[in-house]
Amino acid sequence: MTQAVEKISDIERKVKGKIIIAPLENEIKQRFIQVSKNAKIQGFRPGKAPMSIIEKQYGPDIRSEVYSKAIENQFGQIVQENKLNIVGMPQINHDPLPEIKDDFEFTATFEVVPDVKDIDFKKIEILQPDVKLTKKDVDATIDVMSKQRATFKKVDRASELGDRVGLKLESFIDGKSAESTGSQTLNFILGDKNRLEVFDKELVGLKASDMKDFEIHYPKDHEPAQLADKKVKYTVVINEVNEMELPKIDADFAKSLGVDSGDVDEMKKQIEESLAEEVEKRVRLKEKDQVFVELVKHAKFELPKSIIDNESYRLMQQMIENMERQGAKAKDLKLEPSMFNERAEQTARLRIILAHLVEKEKLHATEEQVKSKIEEFSKSYDEPEKAVQWFYEKQERLNEPAALATEDNVVNFVLKACKIKKEKVSFDELMGNNQ
Repeated sequence: MTQAVEKISDIERKVKGKIIIAPLENEIKQRFIQVSKNAKIQGFRPGKAPMSIIEKQYGPDIRSEVYSKAIENQFGQIVQENKLNIVGMPQINHDPLPEIKDDFEFTATFEVVPDVKDIDFKKIEILQPDVKLTKKDVDATIDVMSKQRATFKKVDRASELGDRVGLKLESFIDGKSAESTGSQTLNFILGDKNRLEVFDKELVGLKASDMKDFEIHYPKDHEPAQLADKKVKYTVVINEVNEMELPKIDADFAKSLGVDSGDVDEMKKQIEESLAEEVEKRVRLKEKDQVFVELVKHAKFELPKSIIDNESYRLMQQMIENMERQGAKAKDLKLEPSMFNERAEQTARLRIILAHLVEKEKLHATEEQVKSKIEEFSKSYDEPEKAVQWFYEKQERLNEPAALATEDNVVNFVLKACKIKKEKVSFDELMGNNQ
């Protein structure tokens, strides 16, 4: 008979159960017989002690084990019959099991996965990047590829932007040495966007054997954080200056990019097609990120503490594993699950919302969608056919492409229901090249 479920709150439930002892007596008796065969009772050989002594010595433990199992089984039946989606461990209360002589009741209090109320998708607005590829974007990409294949020639002149300089340096923070290259030489390409512009400007105009002292005040949001808002004094010695020599954009260059014919126009066409694919991916990713943020913002429900705790612990373990791969020792990290609570709550909320929408709107990925996602993954491998075969060799390897395809279905569903505002952005802005 289905037990009544008491609703304590949106996420807490309580049920009562009753254990009838009579059906359990035979199991208890068999446990006594089994224990008696090997029990070591002073004054008796193994298997010869009277059952009354066996029951007196082992009875409380055996009955507690049998009653605990009965409670577990009945609670499982209650959960199944009521189709309860519980999270965490239930808190079960009853009289002390070793003291129980007659039928007894127990109560179980537990948390359940919250119900997600309907979301008003019309209140969600998504900014959709509107990007038009230009000849300038293609030429800039070719220029980057050209620089990646550049050679360098040593020159006897002052350094300029675009040159590669070899140098030794020592840095000081608050008068104390912070970093030193020692006898090693560092090579910098002046004007590289991956470094602070003000640093390279200090090196422009120096020749081999020149030494220079200068100071840089790093911005408050600088990465790495150790240098953020710090004044750092540098002493540099230039070893050599090398001029960049770019390859010609000709048939050999085209062939180096995989265009067997060496046709430069064909090379540019392929680059443009590749950039168009990348633009589509980036636009899609930005839409997805926005959709997920908006879903979490607009879906209101109470989140069980056990879910946050479990997710915080998972994130902490993930961080520890990542740091250990970089050479850190777990005992030195001093991490606590609570440090990840905010991120854990956002992640858990999104997971519950996605599961809700997938079930309610029937958004599970189809076999064809999973296959398409696998083929997309496999394009990045040298032998795509073997990569596809690898995915299908084991069922669990399909989990990730299936999950991503399902997420795509959710995003498509939300985009059809919400407001979309197009936002004109350049290719560089979309790719983050202006940062």
